[in-house]
Amino acid sequence: MRPKAPRGIQIKRADQIDAMRQAGLVVAAGLEAMAAAAAPGVTTLELDAVGRDVLASHGAKSSFLHYGGGFGLPPYPGVVCLSVNEVVVHGIPGPRVLRDGDILSIDFGAIVDGWHGDAARTVTIGDVSQKALDLIEATRLAMWAGIAAVRVGARIGDVSAAIEASARGHSGRTYGIVREYTGHGIGSAMHQPPDVPNWGRPHRGARIMTGMALAIEPMLTMGTERVVEGADEWTVSTADRSWAAHWEDTVAVTSGGLWVLTEPDGGAAELATRGVSCAGAGSAPSID
Repeated sequence: MRPKAPRGIQIKRADQIDAMRQAGLVVAAGLEAMAAAAAPGVTTLELDAVGRDVLASHGAKSSFLHYGGGFGLPPYPGVVCLSVNEVVVHGIPGPRVLRDGDILSIDFGAIVDGWHGDAARTVTIGDVSQKALDLIEATRLAMWAGIAAVRVGARIGDVSAAIEASARGHSGRTYGIVREYTGHGIGSAMHQPPDVPNWGRPHRGARIMTGMALAIEPMLTMGTERVVEGADEWTVSTADRSWAAHWEDTVAVTSGGLWVLTEPDGGAAELATRGVSCAGAGSAPSID
């Protein structure tokens, strides 16, 4: 008998994960296009237009547009969250002009046939400081440490502990690990149980099963972990105005291993360096 999933956690069939892969590939295409367009002098609203074009060209819907209207929040007005420098997450596209030396976190989601993909990247604008580059790399590596800890029989706390250990141990630097915003389950809704904190103790939390899909998304800062919410009820910035980085991928647990649905290669290259089997290895699904 197949083990019963913890209450509230959605277990996907293979065909449903395939649909999520299509959404993930749209997300990957959007992130690539927006990262390529991000340059000094460009506004975040102009980048939102790039994201809208990608969604339209692939017949996909936005996971973000109008999100929140039913949860006591003002409906989110963009298809992408664009967070510059001290903004950690949920930066609303607008007139802010990108400048040489900035860093930009791009968080993008897409829906295909009712199934979601969600991912984020932090990119550089022009020439940035080594300190900023180190922050970005520490956050990227923390995400991959968390993904590599996802396996059948492990617990969510194992993923959280791996993220924290990576963030704490990078280059001897101390980074703030944002606690108020976490990774999450994902599937027929963008946010589902279980929450996946970016810190924690191993061997705790829900047990990971085949058919689960998780969005792993650490957010690290150069200073304090404390954050403040802006008057728009969306924009989240560091309390001390230190810079922040954000990385996220959607990963599915399949019978053949992990499948990072928002990576073009399914996560094969990064997982191979960590000795983790990848269900997407040797295949190259297309969104065309």
